[in-house]
Amino acid sequence: MRAHESEFRVSAMCRALEVSPAGYYRWRARKPSKREIENERLVEQIKAAHAASRAVYGSPKIYRGLRREGHRVNHKRVERLMREHGIKAKRVKKSRRTTDSRHSLPVAENVLARQFRAEHPDEVWTSDITYVWTQEGWLYLVVFLDLYSRLVVGWAVSESLETGFVEAAFLAGQQRRGQAVSPLVHSDRGSQYASAAFRGRLSAWGCAQSMSRKGDCWDNAVTESFFGGLKSEMVHHERFRTRQEATDKLFDYIEVFYNRSRIHSATDYFAPAEYEARNPRAVERGGVRPEGSLISVSTKRGEIHPA
Repeated sequence: MRAHESEFRVSAMCRALEVSPAGYYRWRARKPSKREIENERLVEQIKAAHAASRAVYGSPKIYRGLRREGHRVNHKRVERLMREHGIKAKRVKKSRRTTDSRHSLPVAENVLARQFRAEHPDEVWTSDITYVWTQEGWLYLVVFLDLYSRLVVGWAVSESLETGFVEAAFLAGQQRRGQAVSPLVHSDRGSQYASAAFRGRLSAWGCAQSMSRKGDCWDNAVTESFFGGLKSEMVHHERFRTRQEATDKLFDYIEVFYNRSRIHSATDYFAPAEYEARNPRAVERGGVRPEGSLISVSTKRGEIHPA
């Protein structure tokens, strides 16, 4: 009623809602309760956390973030207030597959077998390719994720699905780590991963290879989940005029937001870089110098590999 006083007479609204004008005015005059004041303050904190997450967090992650900041709050209360105030996470949209497994190239066994936990960095990297539409045409993105922290250790973009940009992303991961590492590399059966050039590259670095079973996206669920988040949290909300504009946005999402800020349930609700920084002994046991991690390595914007 209070929100519509400029449109309707109070007496008319009271008749419609079957309440007395005197009761309404008493309600208006009363001071807010302690609980209501706390809720108003909490809603502002929720809005700030939601904005800081680029509107991608739902109530579970908002709740975790508030608790970490020292706020004593119940997860059901956060969920209720977000629902009442229309604060929602961006929704996921289905993506088109880019895998070309119709080839006669050698296929590796599924060594990973959906074991998506790693005790140390660089035990397992998972990889996949997705696409981004621009007004200049398709831009393809390949990433390598470390299963230990969910860090995107290497990525590259290309105007076509050529093998070279997959090798470039793999080498970017090696460069980020600051020294040679030999993770198990898991991917789908795409021709880029089955090519002699890429298999030779893995062999040179002492890396074993693993591939998903044919047509089974769940065998590479971690990378698929990353792409789902990328699309729903950024790509589907943009219209890219050029491939370079898309590349710049991908750099911002991956290097600035995802690796450094976006929290994950798989890493105790820490961002990937933060998780590695909090576990330096695990990093050392994994054979990676802490100073060679994302925390201290300056990253460069991706270059587009021409078709």
